[in-house]
Amino acid sequence: MNPSPHPYSGPERPAPVPARPGRRGFLGGLLATAALAAAGPAAAGPAHAAARPAAAPAPRATRPLLLGTYTSEAGGGTGIGTAAYDTATGAITPGPVITGVDNPSCLALHPSGSTVYAVAEQDAGAVTAVRRAADGTYEALGSRATGGSGTTHLSVHPSGRWLLSANYGSGSVAVHPIAEDGSLGERTDLVTHGSPPPGPGQGGPHAHQIVTAPDGGHVLAVDLGTDTVYTYALDESAGTLAEVSRAALAPGSGPRHLAFHPGGRFAYLACELDNTLVVCAYDPATGVLTPGPGQSTGTGSGTGYPSQPVVTGDGAYAYLANRGPDSLTRYAVEDEGAALRLLDTVSVGGDWPRQLALSPDSSLLFAANQRSSTVTVFGVGPDGSLTAAGDPFPAPVAVCVLPLP
Repeated sequence: MNPSPHPYSGPERPAPVPARPGRRGFLGGLLATAALAAAGPAAAGPAHAAARPAAAPAPRATRPLLLGTYTSEAGGGTGIGTAAYDTATGAITPGPVITGVDNPSCLALHPSGSTVYAVAEQDAGAVTAVRRAADGTYEALGSRATGGSGTTHLSVHPSGRWLLSANYGSGSVAVHPIAEDGSLGERTDLVTHGSPPPGPGQGGPHAHQIVTAPDGGHVLAVDLGTDTVYTYALDESAGTLAEVSRAALAPGSGPRHLAFHPGGRFAYLACELDNTLVVCAYDPATGVLTPGPGQSTGTGSGTGYPSQPVVTGDGAYAYLANRGPDSLTRYAVEDEGAALRLLDTVSVGGDWPRQLALSPDSSLLFAANQRSSTVTVFGVGPDGSLTAAGDPFPAPVAVCVLPLP
């Protein structure tokens, strides 16, 4: 697949320095090469006040790992990569590629574990269902158009009946029904973020993420272009979205991805353009998200282009990937999720960490490094510390890693 030159120009890559970074060539190239010289990690803070007790060693086993890439890019993959990881050491063993899936830059697992979904991040955005058989084989079940361009994120509603997707290029979010066999039906809704006006340097809305809140009652869409997080109510009978609230972020902050604390009343939002992480209060009853002030990423005064936060399953620690300095920031989660305390930063061991994922038991942290075409793995200690686990694993244009249970 060859990406169209306009209006969506294909996968995110280094480019000449733009006036204001956009994404994947929308505004002449997403991210400034100069950002790679951003300041180094901040000094480590004090140890967490209540470190988790050391867990008993888990039985050694291997579990599946899926890898997202750009098939349209030189040096990219040919579909969804498969692998296996050692649950004790983090060592990764390569497997075959699931072909017939274009530009699968984001992956999500159905709650049943039987189906995986992938975006097609391209001019004509689409989503694809892939059946996961008990014998470890995979079968593509077909694709559906999202009605937008540059589909960059997707997630499955906790009911397992609806697939939600975000179209970066057109600034819209879509809903598809999921059949009993995991396949996708025709789109039931498409909502474009027509207001507020785009933020400084943005040519329009750019929906970057769509997730369901832990309460299951509301769907949140993060839009980098309008500096807004939209909250929707999902009609689970009709598969339609109704807006119920908006959270305004600082103009030009570029909100990208959020991660909820498992308690369900706070979320941590990475803002890639002003290099901050924002603690947001969340009201499950109303769906209202209330952002606090932007906090340091620990990467200094340069632009770190933070990409994604993740939170451990017990809610004790949060981590943030920083693409500019190629680092991971560690935070202690305090006050039942209401506060983050920056502890330290460590090298990610790769170039341009696009996405992070924790293993199901939060004992391992995986980083997909786009420009170095590697996945790096870290052991997560009882105090949240990160220890590199082996050598980087080669994965062509690695932009997503999904450890499966």
